[in-house]
Amino acid sequence: MSQTIRAVRGMNDILPDEAERWESLEETLHSWLRCYGYRNIRTPILEHTGLFRRAIGEATDIVEKEMYSFVDELNGENLTLRPEATASTVRAAVEHNLLYNGPQRVYYFGQMYRHERPQKGRYRQFHQVGAEALGFAGPDIDAEMLLMCVRLWDDLDLRDIRLQLNSLGSSEERSAYRGALVAYLRLRHVELDEDSRRRLETNPLRVLDSKNPAMQGVIASAPRMLDCLGEASLKHFEAVQAVLKDAGVPYEINPRLVRGLDYYNLTVFEWVTDRLGAQGTVCAGGRYDGLFEQIGGKPAPACGWAIGLERLLGLLEPSSHGPLHSRPEAYLVNQGDRAARYAFRVAEAMRDLGLSVVQHCGGGSFKSQMRRADASGAPIAIIVGDDEAAAGEVTVKPLREAREQFRVKLESLADSIADYLYREESEIE
Repeated sequence: MSQTIRAVRGMNDILPDEAERWESLEETLHSWLRCYGYRNIRTPILEHTGLFRRAIGEATDIVEKEMYSFVDELNGENLTLRPEATASTVRAAVEHNLLYNGPQRVYYFGQMYRHERPQKGRYRQFHQVGAEALGFAGPDIDAEMLLMCVRLWDDLDLRDIRLQLNSLGSSEERSAYRGALVAYLRLRHVELDEDSRRRLETNPLRVLDSKNPAMQGVIASAPRMLDCLGEASLKHFEAVQAVLKDAGVPYEINPRLVRGLDYYNLTVFEWVTDRLGAQGTVCAGGRYDGLFEQIGGKPAPACGWAIGLERLLGLLEPSSHGPLHSRPEAYLVNQGDRAARYAFRVAEAMRDLGLSVVQHCGGGSFKSQMRRADASGAPIAIIVGDDEAAAGEVTVKPLREAREQFRVKLESLADSIADYLYREESEIE
């Protein structure tokens, strides 16, 4: 007997009970994003590898060792499963001239892929919701994107998420800071771990992200990006902070926050928590004014963030978003050849009325079907036998309270069920 095929490591199935929590959260997120004027955009999960190499940066961990890339054997193209969606969104905006009529607010949902070591809160296939404000130059949009998150945490009743802020300045200021940081790190080269020595030559700002306890002294004494900012960058950063202060939003300036993608400039931020262990970042983003030009488009400012849905769900109580099992409003039981055909007519008539109905399929005794009806969680069973089929009627049997079953004409079924269901709901409330 052949070995059972299992899911790819780090790419998890989401089964129906858990998927209902996802659906409930996604509905909340769709509504929240629309309330700020963001519109949905959907891009392919497969892109040309060059997009991510150019946008994210050749020397980043994502491009160097985390992307799922391959050569399409049919046409020789180098393709990659998207590791993030900002580059894809900007590519779509450039390709379709999305900013022709002015700035755009867009959002996306979808799977991302990174070849990382799977652990709680970090998977090889993971899901993100992201918002991108394209074509907006001022600090006001940075602040709006942060205030959006505050509202979401409040809507979800999450009280232990903290905001960390930094500014990476302009590309020129970042380049100057990079030089100062490299000079400092070379003076302390013997204190660097192997990973930091490698990054020193490729992406020195990422040294500041090291989680190695032995590196923290070196990092704490390193030059600060904020000390390299010019007047315009400082003004932009101060304007973002002013809005947060006016709104009473607490935050911490983290001068070591650099983000792992090369396209960021000016404002960068992370929303973090201590409840998810090592994977404490729930939402992250910032401004990326050079990305449009970087991938071949006309220069345009932009700002965005992404939220990991697995991490967000990990912060929510299991019962806080959606029922553990969504129940239908009726379960349709049938017995007899004529009844089996009539049952389809009954089920579709009920669905025409907007009712959710599970129609029993696969045969079985009346007793076994009623067990299925009870297990479904439905408040009522609709019973159809050959007698009901001949008379154009159904029998309605309450399942959750001690009431007599009753028989009703199919054309009167809607009123009878509505009276029962609405009465039941009002009694529960």
